[in-house]
Amino acid sequence: MTTLVVLAKAPVPGRSKTRLCPPCTPQEAARVADAALRDTLDVAGRSAADRVALVLDGGPVAGLEPALAVVAQRGDDLGERLAAAFADVGGPILLIGMDTPQVDVGLLDAALAQVGDGVPVLGPAPDGGWWALGLPRCPVGAFDGVPMSSSATFHVQRERLAACGVETVSLRALRDVDHWADALEVAELVPTGRFGREVRSVACRQGLVPA
Repeated sequence: MTTLVVLAKAPVPGRSKTRLCPPCTPQEAARVADAALRDTLDVAGRSAADRVALVLDGGPVAGLEPALAVVAQRGDDLGERLAAAFADVGGPILLIGMDTPQVDVGLLDAALAQVGDGVPVLGPAPDGGWWALGLPRCPVGAFDGVPMSSSATFHVQRERLAACGVETVSLRALRDVDHWADALEVAELVPTGRFGREVRSVACRQGLVPA
C-alpha cells in the first residue's frame, strides 16, 4: 500500500510563505499558502495513491476532507521532520510539499507506480532543491547532513541516499513556490485553480498587474 504524503505548514499569517512578503502582506501570503495547500490536496485525492496523509506543522486547518489522515510533524529541523514523516506514516511513501500546486495527477500516478514497484524516485526543482521523494523503504540516516533550502539540496540528498544503498530515479523537474517570482510563474500554469486565482488577486490588489 503506497501512501502519498503532503508535507505542509498550516497557512497562518506570519508563519507561512513569509518569503512572499513583500509584495504580499502576511495575510495575503497565508491566503496564497492556503490555496496552494488545498489545490495540492485536491490533486492528491484524485491520484492513484492507496491513501493520502497530510503531515502538518501547526493547525488545525478548517474545511479539510474528514477522511484525510492528518499527522503532526515532529522534529527540530526539516531533516528530522522528513525522517519522522516517513517513520510515522510507514510503508512505501511518495512525499511532496504544498509548494507545487501545479502538480498533476498523471505525474503523481507515474511516480506512485514506480515507488509501488520498489523504485525510489527524487524530483528536482530548478532552484537546486527537490519537490518529491518516493521511497519504498526509508533508510536510517537518509537525511543526515543534507542542507535544506540550498542550491545543493537535490544533489546532496541523492548522494546521501546512494550512500545508504538507495539509488533514485529522477522525476520531471517542477518549480516550487518560495518567492513571488515563483508564485507568478506557477500561477500562469494553473490560472483557474485556487492558487492561480489567489496570486492574481494579490497582484491586482497590490497594483502589480491591471485588474
